[in-house]
Amino acid sequence: MSPTRVLVLNSGSSSVKYQLLDMRGSDRLAVGLLERIGEETSRLKHTPAGGGSREWSGSIPDHESALKAVAAELAKDGLGLDSPELAAIGHRVVHGGRHFTEPTVIDDAVLAEIERLIPVAPLHNPANLTGIRTAQALRPDLPQVAVFDTAFHTTMPESAARYAIDVETADAHRIRRYGFHGTSHAYVSRETARLLGRAPEDVNVIVLHLGNGASASAVRGGRCVDTSMGLTPLEGLVMGTRSGDMDPAVIFHLMRVGGMSADEIDTLLNKRSGLIGLCGDNDMREIRRRVDAGDERARLAFDIYIHRLKKYIGAYYAVLGRVDAVAFTAGVGENAAPVREAAVAGLEGLGLAVDGGLNAVRGDTARLISPADARVAVAVVPTDEEMEIATQTYALVIGSGGSAGSENLT
Repeated sequence: MSPTRVLVLNSGSSSVKYQLLDMRGSDRLAVGLLERIGEETSRLKHTPAGGGSREWSGSIPDHESALKAVAAELAKDGLGLDSPELAAIGHRVVHGGRHFTEPTVIDDAVLAEIERLIPVAPLHNPANLTGIRTAQALRPDLPQVAVFDTAFHTTMPESAARYAIDVETADAHRIRRYGFHGTSHAYVSRETARLLGRAPEDVNVIVLHLGNGASASAVRGGRCVDTSMGLTPLEGLVMGTRSGDMDPAVIFHLMRVGGMSADEIDTLLNKRSGLIGLCGDNDMREIRRRVDAGDERARLAFDIYIHRLKKYIGAYYAVLGRVDAVAFTAGVGENAAPVREAAVAGLEGLGLAVDGGLNAVRGDTARLISPADARVAVAVVPTDEEMEIATQTYALVIGSGGSAGSENLT
């Protein structure tokens, strides 16, 4: 029997998230997180199928040591990286530029292109590369597949992907709208169609991925035609610590009048803005607690968050022309009923409404929260980016025998 297991790795600058899945039944065999790599005390939490989490703390100096620690934990459950049942390792890679439009078996040319994209993803692609190279060293015989956050959005038309700046300058510096959270948007749009009992190619969906990072997408017939994030994940919705849309002249003003450097402004907009900049909290649960207690600063932050979200719903309704469903996903989208209620309030003329009772129900399965007679379905669809990465990785490896690679470069 052919191997059916896929290890999914999400390598950050100081962390590694992982899941081991058996694709015969889409079963999770183990999940885990190793964080604080390179710090004095690193932490690993590992949960095999059936529960019984194990936690470990100690010194993990680098990603090579981190993956060896992950492999050791998997081996304790008989799931080691040397298992002949392991078919491939799937890697989340944040930025694939215009070249990578689909999952890609990694070879030297693919690695070189991911590295070439570091200037447009300086916080993410270096860590992704480190994870890939470390995994390759541990299992050089195994197909390693890159699944790109940007790939789902490469179907956007030029009218949506281009910024209105000088074309030669934009092309010289690869300035365009790439979009992110693509694996989540792909998974959720497809699951929303399934929830409606229809084929993805027959459904138009607005997907709202609302976590600490947040993005919206307009998906027509299974293909992304617009998304809120742009050259970087800074554009678009109000997020936990990121500003989202803003007049670019604010940057010039801060440089000329505020005396701030480019790095200081980068830190301001990415780490000290959004909800945390508006009210000092980026946890929606705490913000709602403060709102309910009468905190005006928290109320303003919440109102700004909802105002931006509602603007994108309306904009993407116009882009799509016909909307079959609006799907909420990720930490805030799946768990914050007040956000969902407020986001569609006043949009009844567009056929959008939520049922108060259905909206208040918590659960970990996809469900409709709109009234039965609603013209547009409103859904809560838990995202599963790791499953999406594993599914794409397995389909590529099984379909190509592990030989696909740099032909995805153009």
